[in-house]
Amino acid sequence: MELLLHWHAYTWNGNGADLAREDERRPTSPDFFSSLLPPMRTGEWLAKPASRIAETFEDVDKAIEWMRTQYAPASAHDPISMSHHQREAYGLLPGGVDVQWGCWLPGGRFLTVGMICCPNRHVNHPCPKRGDGR
Repeated sequence: MELLLHWHAYTWNGNGADLAREDERRPTSPDFFSSLLPPMRTGEWLAKPASRIAETFEDVDKAIEWMRTQYAPASAHDPISMSHHQREAYGLLPGGVDVQWGCWLPGGRFLTVGMICCPNRHVNHPCPKRGDGR
C-alpha cells in the first residue's frame, strides 16, 4: 500500500523565553502533550493532539501559501526574505522534509510556522488525523 504524503500545519506565537522550558518540549516529558510550546524536533508535532493542527494540505502550493500568509507578520523582522523561504520550502516539502520558519518579534515574542510531513521520515508517529500514518 502506498503512503500518501500530506502536510500538517502548526503555529506557535508566544513569549520567547518560554522556549527555554525544553523538558516539556520533548515527548519523554509528561507535560509534552498538554504543553502549548512547540516541540524540539519538528516531526514531534505529530505526537501532539490533533486539535493543534491548524490546517492539513495535500497540495504543496496551498501549503506554502498558507505558511506565507501565517508568517507575514514576522517577515518585516526576519533577515531572510520571504522569496528565499518559499524557494526552500518548494525544494524540501515534496521530498518529505519538514519546513519550519521562526522569528523573534518585538517585545520578546517568538513566532514559528511549521509544515510537517506525514508520514514523517524522522519520527514514527501515526497520522494525528487519520491514525494510520497515511
